[in-house]
Amino acid sequence: MRIAIVNDLLIAVEALRRAVASCPEHVIAWIACDGEDAVRKCASDPPDLILMDLIMPVMNGVEATRQIMCNSPCAILVVTATVEGNVALVFEAMGHGALDAVNTPIFGKDGSLQGAKELLAKIESISHLIGRRGASRIVTTIVPAARRFPKQRMHLVVIGASTGGPTALAEILSHIPEDLPAAFVLIQHVDVRFASDFAKWLDGRTHLHVRPAVPGCRPELGTAWLAATNDHLIMAPDLTLDYSRDPVECFYRPSVDVFLKRAAVCWPYTGVAALLTGMGRDGAEGLLLLKKSGWFTIAQDEHTSVVYGMPKAAKDLGAVDQVLPLPGIASAIIDRVLNQLPLNVKENAQ
Repeated sequence: MRIAIVNDLLIAVEALRRAVASCPEHVIAWIACDGEDAVRKCASDPPDLILMDLIMPVMNGVEATRQIMCNSPCAILVVTATVEGNVALVFEAMGHGALDAVNTPIFGKDGSLQGAKELLAKIESISHLIGRRGASRIVTTIVPAARRFPKQRMHLVVIGASTGGPTALAEILSHIPEDLPAAFVLIQHVDVRFASDFAKWLDGRTHLHVRPAVPGCRPELGTAWLAATNDHLIMAPDLTLDYSRDPVECFYRPSVDVFLKRAAVCWPYTGVAALLTGMGRDGAEGLLLLKKSGWFTIAQDEHTSVVYGMPKAAKDLGAVDQVLPLPGIASAIIDRVLNQLPLNVKENAQ
C-alpha cells in the first residue's frame, strides 16, 4: 500500500517511516507536518492509507480527518502518542471516518523500535478491509432457538456501525429516553484496547446505561450492551450474551452480521435493528434475516453516512424497511417501540 504519514514530530515521523519500510509491500506516499498540509496533499495525491496524528499545530488530526473524508476520502488510521490519553479525540476522529487507532511506535534506549508490530498489525487489518470491500462473506451456523422468554417482555434494539460509527451512535443514543421500554445491543468495529473507554464515552452522552458486554449478561431495560472484545458478540438460546472467535476468517471484529444472525434465531420476539455508516457489507445478511423474522429494519442514508457501504449493501439486498438520515433514526426507534411494534412472539420460538 501507499501510506502517508501526518505528524509534526520528526522523531515520530522517523519511527513511522522505519516501521512502514520494514514491510516491502508498503511505500511512503508523502509526509505532512500538520493537518492542513495533509488535507492539501491528500487532495492532489490520495494515498491508500494515512497514519494521522491527533495533536498538531495549525490543524489537528480530528479536523484533518473530517476535511479529508468530506473532500478526498481514503482510509485513515489514527496514530497518536497515547490512545488512552486522547480517548475523546480518538472517538471524535473515528466519528469523522478514521478506521482505528494505535499508539505511535517509539525508539527504545538501545535504538530499537518498540510498538511497530502493533502498528503493522493494524495496517494489515485495514489492508484487508479496503482491499476486500464486500468480499468477506460471513458464514455462521444457525442454531435452533430454544423457547426462552425474559421474565419481563421487552423490545430489543440492535445497532451496528463501523466507519464513522462513534459519532452516529452518540447522536442516536443521546435522544433515547431513559424510560423507553427497550434493551439495546451495540456492535461497533472497535479494538478491545479502548472498547471500555468507548462505552464510558457513550455513557456520558445518553440517558441509557452503556456498558461493555460481558459473558453471561442479558438484555436489560435501559441498558445498552456494547460488544467489547476482538471476538464476535453472540446471543445464546437462553438469551445471555457471550463471545466467539468463529468465524475466524472474518476481518470485521466484532462482526455485526454474526450477532444479527444469532439474534434472528434466539430472540423470541420481534425487535428493531439499525445499520449505520461503515465500510464494506457487514450486517447486510443479518439484517435481512431479522427482516424476514418480523423485525423492523433501518439503514442510515447516504447523505449522512461517512461511508455508505454497510447501509447500501443492506438496502441493495432488500433487507431494509426504512432508509433514514441520522437525525431521524432515534425518533423512528422510539416510535416503533412505543406505538407500532407489538411484542410478537416469533413462530420459530415454540
